[in-house]
Amino acid sequence: MDNREYITTLYEIYKELLNEKERNYFEYYYFEDYSMQEIADLYSVSKAYASKLLNKINDKIINYEKILKINDRNSKIINLLNNINDEDLKSKIEELL
Repeated sequence: MDNREYITTLYEIYKELLNEKERNYFEYYYFEDYSMQEIADLYSVSKAYASKLLNKINDKIINYEKILKINDRNSKIINLLNNINDEDLKSKIEELL
C-alpha cells in the first residue's frame, strides 16, 4: 500500500476526530486533487501554511492509528477472513468491519 492510499485509508477511519477545517483541507487535497496553491488561495493563506496544516493533519491521523490501531486490526481480520471457509461465519465477521 502506498503512502497516499494508506493515509486516505486512515482518514476514512479517523475523519470524525478531525474538525471541519481539517477535513476540508484533507479532502480538497486528497480527494478533489486541489494543488496546495489552490487550497491556499481558497482559504486566503500562504502555500506554506496550507502545506504545514496538511502535514499536521496527516501526522494527527497517523498518531490516532498508532494509539488505536483500528486499521491494523482491520487488516489482520481481513487476512483471517481470507482463510475462513464457512461463508455464514465469514459474512457475520465482515459485518463487523
